[in-house]
Amino acid sequence: MTSKFKTDLAQNIFAHKYALTQSETWAERARVIVDDVCGTMGGRRNKTLSDSEGSFLTKSITEMKFLPGGRYIYYAGRRAHFYNNCFLLKAEYDTREEWASLSQRAISCLMVGGGIGIDYSKIRAKGRIIHRTGGLSSGVLSLINIINENGRNVMQGGSRRSAIYASLNWQHGDIYDFLKCKDWDLLKLGDTGFTVSDLKKQDFNYPAPLDMTNVSVNYDDAFLEEIKHGRYPDVFVQNVKGALQHGEPGFSFNFGDKQNETLRNACAEVTSEDDSDVCNLGSINMGNIETLAEFKDIVNVASKFLVCGTLRADLPYDKVSEVREKNRRLGLGLMGVHEWLLKRGYTYGMNDELREWMQVYKEESERSANEHCDRLYLNRPAGYRAIAPTGSIGILASTTTGIEPLYSVAYKRRYLTGGTVWKYEYVVDSTAKHIIEQTGVDPDEIETSVDLAEDPERRIQFQADVQDYVDHAISSTINLPSWGSENNNEDTLDKFVTLLADYAPRLRGFTCYPDGSRGGQPITKVSYDEAIKHQGTVFLEHDICEISGKGGTCGS
Repeated sequence: MTSKFKTDLAQNIFAHKYALTQSETWAERARVIVDDVCGTMGGRRNKTLSDSEGSFLTKSITEMKFLPGGRYIYYAGRRAHFYNNCFLLKAEYDTREEWASLSQRAISCLMVGGGIGIDYSKIRAKGRIIHRTGGLSSGVLSLINIINENGRNVMQGGSRRSAIYASLNWQHGDIYDFLKCKDWDLLKLGDTGFTVSDLKKQDFNYPAPLDMTNVSVNYDDAFLEEIKHGRYPDVFVQNVKGALQHGEPGFSFNFGDKQNETLRNACAEVTSEDDSDVCNLGSINMGNIETLAEFKDIVNVASKFLVCGTLRADLPYDKVSEVREKNRRLGLGLMGVHEWLLKRGYTYGMNDELREWMQVYKEESERSANEHCDRLYLNRPAGYRAIAPTGSIGILASTTTGIEPLYSVAYKRRYLTGGTVWKYEYVVDSTAKHIIEQTGVDPDEIETSVDLAEDPERRIQFQADVQDYVDHAISSTINLPSWGSENNNEDTLDKFVTLLADYAPRLRGFTCYPDGSRGGQPITKVSYDEAIKHQGTVFLEHDICEISGKGGTCGS
């Protein structure tokens, strides 16, 4: 078995972000993860996997065929076991006590390094009478801003940016203010001639309204009934326009028996209707798996690993423990999907072979998790599969992230160090590099996310096709051309409204990113030749001076 990283960037991220000691190897980290979560070594009485399962799981992690979520990788072997990436919260009542309680719950989750997602739909609209005091409600955005500023000042470890998600029902009285809450280009700064958007693009750390928070609109069966009759509510049209311009707000679709599952984690792939639920993530790297039989075996042990995590993970407060015991949600995901497609000569999209693998993913994840819960006398999970963005662990495995296509054959990647200093490196995508070296294919012929930006329906259709096999949601962001360009402008708006409405019944969520729409854009396409020329050198942001020839660290 191999435990070597394919790229210097992957090695650097492991060494600076995840390794327990300077000398620890990935193979050693894999053994610690499995032992810490599943109790497989040292003759423990409370081990939750058999010896053979533990050995195969360790091998699968070592070979990067299964990677637990980043919190598992970091916290295994440490005194604290905060294995869960994110927490799902809800403003359950519109009272002073609940505002204070929600703030406390949010801070508690953020301070253990977890992201948070909050549904604010039960907060009354701005200007409504508060009968007990005779005052007027300050509205939803006041509370969202309170939570956002909590997040600004909670930097886990001094460098981990708080991850926050906020959602609101499409019929809420404050929905139009919500739709515009991050239109920074409309916020002028006195008579300087600058807007908040201008400064945010110059300095990613400039404090802009709700810049710690991703926002999304919740759509329910009432909305579904509208679009079934060919009616597109104005809120939806304005939501689409905002997304095409700025990338936000996003869309949360909750229909039928999922209508009440409006809660999401920070990246929106885990769903729930219960306040203080928790995500529990791990991803299978399809790009490293050759056969369907091996894939099935890895789905088996990976699902059991996540069940074990529900017994071993520390949690920020008692209610999270109670909800976890009730729901025991698992979020077994996939990554390396585009690499899998490329290695088999497929274009980006669903095909018969992939459908066969997805069916195994669906059936085996449920069968093995249920079997393991029954063996341990636990409640069976309320959900089994959720496809996360897999940013950092995708880089560790040097594969394509989630269900995303390759962003670009080569790109410039920005990252934060020390909480304030931005650096960047030129990167040749490792999967693209492997394909180029092994097959001799022209780099310009590899289909990428940037290429697919001109044909968004292919991205949306593929997400819908994969969603057919996922019971939670999929975190996937569709790249688009910049607003005002030939294929993304006022004249194309109606077409996109119809397109998204047509696919909405098959989706659980949707987000897009128009090129250059937000400050701090972490990845920018560059030419293959330019990346080869500068590869391995770390630069300071806004500084052309070389500071190192050995690579750097990544805070995301």
